[in-house]
Amino acid sequence: MLSKARITLTGTDPKTLDGVCGELKEIAEKTGAKYSGPVYMPTKKIVVPTRRSPCGQGTPTWDKYEMRIHRRLFDIDSNERAMKYIVRLSIPDDVFIELRIT
Repeated sequence: MLSKARITLTGTDPKTLDGVCGELKEIAEKTGAKYSGPVYMPTKKIVVPTRRSPCGQGTPTWDKYEMRIHRRLFDIDSNERAMKYIVRLSIPDDVFIELRIT
């Protein structure tokens, strides 16, 4: 029985996440490992409302700043060749990767 590797990618830019998922897909096709994904997870939105006026006087006007956190799941059979390529993969600085082998 082959074990599976579940790769979770997290980042603020969806284009870089899709680029890394494309590279993972190429690795899986090159090594012949079975894969599924990328699975798009729900986007988390972090909203921070702040007052425009620093002194608190005047009309209560607000600015809202928002940061979106995108996530992708990628499952791949963890054979030795595929894992060697995945470990050597260059990941951009704004993408966080988590690898679990089950």
